[in-house]
Amino acid sequence: MRAQSSATKPSSIAVGTSPAAPASHRSGTLQAALGVVAFSLTFPATAWGLEGFGPWALVAVRSVLAAALAGGWLLFLRVRLPERRHWAGLAVVAAGVVLGFPMLTTLALETSTTAHAAVVVGLLPLTTALFSALRMGIRPSRTFWAAALAGAAAVLAFTVAQSGGALTTADGYLFAALVVCAAGYTEGGRLARIMPGWQVIGWALVCCLPLTVPAAVVALSYEPVVWNVHGVAGVLWVAVGSQFLGLVVWYRGMAAVGIPKASQLQLAQPLLTLVWSVLLLGEHLTAAAPLTAAAVLVCIAVTQRSRS
Repeated sequence: MRAQSSATKPSSIAVGTSPAAPASHRSGTLQAALGVVAFSLTFPATAWGLEGFGPWALVAVRSVLAAALAGGWLLFLRVRLPERRHWAGLAVVAAGVVLGFPMLTTLALETSTTAHAAVVVGLLPLTTALFSALRMGIRPSRTFWAAALAGAAAVLAFTVAQSGGALTTADGYLFAALVVCAAGYTEGGRLARIMPGWQVIGWALVCCLPLTVPAAVVALSYEPVVWNVHGVAGVLWVAVGSQFLGLVVWYRGMAAVGIPKASQLQLAQPLLTLVWSVLLLGEHLTAAAPLTAAAVLVCIAVTQRSRS
């Protein structure tokens, strides 16, 4: 009798929980979409932040603010410290996502438009897929590599054409940002299989505090701060919206609907950034920007299908 009751118990649970599955999927899709919207505003918000803060101060302050929020959340939920074997991976996430990508893109945006940066960084999903293949030992198909190379070629051609036939220092910063962020995303994705994704970015932010707090103090003392609405709003958004809340809803959504479906939503991010650059910054787009972004979107879509 005991064996019979235990055998019937899982089926009753499955029947009871099945109606909630569609609602959970819709909620996950909505959260992932909100994360994409938050990320698409990062470059325009950074451009605003640079109106009031120097580049080093901007990156350090945003990291400290985001770490304070993440640390408070971790304390409130009484989350235990990660195991020692996970800290090396968290250091890679911190170096790539918390420090490297914000710093390099901020330096690039001192001389580059957000539209230009959005198109170049539109290669991030492809770069991340490449790092993931190398890190996880996955062998993508020939279709994947053809689409990835086509996307890279489109962005490189756009970059050279927009820069007058040669790559600029800002382009160098953007391409370096792709590399370090892809490494951080790949390692974060691996760790997210072991712990909740929001905890991965949370601990990465917290472990950077010994570096970011002194950096913020030094940077603020050397780089003059001009207090204005755009500067403050930009810093607050990249800290609270992009680097914390955006990642929280993104990882929650990704956990609910799965990485492949969530990544499809992220295909719209470069195009959204182009829209924000016009609406918030008054930038004038050349025809090449949206066309290149759309070409990269198609290439990424092909890589996603070839991997599944």
